[in-house]
Amino acid sequence: MGIILSKLFVLLQAANDTVIGGAVQDVPGEMKTSFWQMFNYGGWIMYLLLAMSIIAIYIFVERLLVINKAGKFDKDFMSKIRSYIYNGDIKAARILCQTTDSPLSHVIDSGLSRLGNGTKSDIDKAIETTANVELASLDKNVALVGVIGGAAPMLGFLGTVIGMVNAFYNMSVAGNNLDIALLATGIYQAMVTTIGGLIVGITAYVLHNILNSRINKVGFLLQAQSMDFLDLLNEPTDK
Repeated sequence: MGIILSKLFVLLQAANDTVIGGAVQDVPGEMKTSFWQMFNYGGWIMYLLLAMSIIAIYIFVERLLVINKAGKFDKDFMSKIRSYIYNGDIKAARILCQTTDSPLSHVIDSGLSRLGNGTKSDIDKAIETTANVELASLDKNVALVGVIGGAAPMLGFLGTVIGMVNAFYNMSVAGNNLDIALLATGIYQAMVTTIGGLIVGITAYVLHNILNSRINKVGFLLQAQSMDFLDLLNEPTDK
């Protein structure tokens, strides 16, 4: 085993000297071609990683737009709701909620629908249930980005193992007639898939945490506005 590893080290050093002496001095056009060739050396795993990265980025952009829209609360909305409730015009308040497409309007409308038909506990439960449903809708497909963040490095490591197995198999077949060309494919696959898996995994991990933090922020805002609404319902009876 030690002899095999020493031979592998010598071949890798020779490949490194070849790259430093030749490929690095190539023109930019040829460098672009070499990058694509390196990608292809990774085999089918690189194409799977590419597909995973596209899915993760698509979900991130789509969810970010939805979450940002959900987090934009109209400052005049609660003022109008307060005015309608003070005047006893619950119907107008519900119409405003139903014509305003936002998580907050849906939550407030669920509370207004229980006025006169339930206790304060019923109103609290309706608001909490609706808020959870709204947050769940914002969280749609976000978990998949987290799965990609965890699976991509492992997939890259699988490519590393496959590449090294190919390299050692070629060494065993070649015997004493070792040639760098016999090992290039396996070694490239091992290294390229490792890098690809880490890049996709780290990127997906960051995107997943960004989306979760934005969803949590919307959740806090919904909770604060819901508490203001419940306090608002108690104000007229206290007067």
